[in-house]
Amino acid sequence: MRVALFQMTSGTDPVANADALVDAIAQAKAGGADMLFTPEMAAYLDRDRARAATLLTAEADNAVLAQVRAAAARAGLWVHLGSIACAGERADGRWSNRSLMIDDSGAIRARYDKMHLFDVDLATGESWRESAVYGPGEALVTVDTPWARMGLSVCYDLRFPDLYRALTNAGATVLLIPAAFTVPTGAAHWHVLLRARAIEAGAFVIAAAQTGAHEDGRVTYGHSLVVDPWGTVLLDMGTAGGIGFADIDLAQVADVRARIPAIANRRPVPAKVTQA
Repeated sequence: MRVALFQMTSGTDPVANADALVDAIAQAKAGGADMLFTPEMAAYLDRDRARAATLLTAEADNAVLAQVRAAAARAGLWVHLGSIACAGERADGRWSNRSLMIDDSGAIRARYDKMHLFDVDLATGESWRESAVYGPGEALVTVDTPWARMGLSVCYDLRFPDLYRALTNAGATVLLIPAAFTVPTGAAHWHVLLRARAIEAGAFVIAAAQTGAHEDGRVTYGHSLVVDPWGTVLLDMGTAGGIGFADIDLAQVADVRARIPAIANRRPVPAKVTQA
């Protein structure tokens, strides 16, 4: 399977983001890719929530998604749209951070709403409350493609290995982790966590990422990665934007899992803890 990753710097103009995504689909197809993978918040990235609220829509009305689906159909290319923000769908009024798998006819094959939300109070006085605006997803999602069963996740999910245990228990051999990591946490944890997820799962990890300085003032880490089941990094895109390609041999999953049968040796973890 040949995969293409689009490392982008999404901004606050959905039209410009859509143009970049459509162009990336054409480039991926021209480069011989079977599927294109894009980062988290590929359609719109903005810390100004009041401004974002004037532009966000439900999935059915998302103009960027519609253009990506049409471009995928024209190119005859599968596209994993890392995530988009959807509004007006939840009973509690919060938004959803939604990952979508689009097939080569432009049909949506799967959707996953980010489950783990980043809420933290830092010693510096900084406070982040993703859950104040976004509601968590409630379902794990795998999707069958012509090449492999893929498990969907988004960014902060990366820090919760139980999610990937469940996805591989459900048969996933490729784990998708689109992201918009900050530079400090990216430099400290991005590579090691992605390699760990690949190694413990005996699975490929594909992680398309945002990069660089964005219009809303944030700076993201980049380094979109493809990691094989042995933990070897097959592609590291550094910090430059653009398209990267990697050829992956999906037979390697069975080989690695036979050499280190961690999946086969798994046992249910007891709920009760004995205090010695």
